[in-house]
Amino acid sequence: MKLHVHERGDGDKVALLIHGGLSDHGTWHALEDELVRRGYRVLACDLRGHGLSPRGEYRPELLADDLVESLPVGADIAIGHSLGGLSLALAAERLRPKKAVYSDPGFRLGTIPAGAHAGMKQMVANATLESIRAMNPRWSEADVAAELAGFRKFDRSFADAIGSFDQDYVPTAPVVPSLVQVAEHSFIVTPDLIEELRANGFDIRVVANVSHCIHRDDFDAFMKSLDGWI
Repeated sequence: MKLHVHERGDGDKVALLIHGGLSDHGTWHALEDELVRRGYRVLACDLRGHGLSPRGEYRPELLADDLVESLPVGADIAIGHSLGGLSLALAAERLRPKKAVYSDPGFRLGTIPAGAHAGMKQMVANATLESIRAMNPRWSEADVAAELAGFRKFDRSFADAIGSFDQDYVPTAPVVPSLVQVAEHSFIVTPDLIEELRANGFDIRVVANVSHCIHRDDFDAFMKSLDGWI
């Protein structure tokens, strides 16, 4: 499936950005600004069922296939958050970026609490700027607005499909140099998984005092953890 891909910048380096579930490419606005400033051409897609991309069957393997169909091979850096990190990992062997960053990735979905998928649908349906701001007091106003815009374009049936995904997609080895960026208060990357990924050859950096959306909870800390990668 061909995805909607937002493009900005005309630098010599190429960065691919893959958002997490419920969001769209707008979640990356601050990182996009910084990458363009550093001389990158940024390609930020909307996953199927999200943003302006088509709807369809929802499985991680298909999300990965979409990335391969829609994004260029050999980018200088590819960054995926949460479900976008999982999708990137499944596509990495075919996309072959020079480096990959997995930001609090959804490699082991069994850590998601029971009933969370129904809660996601309700949260999206009832969201307002005020409710998003209250849930995420550290986010900028631009982040809050981007989240609401993403919710309004999200196919809520995607949340139902997540419950039927396989539970374990942990990569056995990185296919390109790979960083796993872990939120200190992650609900999805456990200490055991950190050690497993480290043993499998992934570089691990834990970002202190943030939750799942590292790039929105503390953008400066998010960028510092990318030193040497972008």
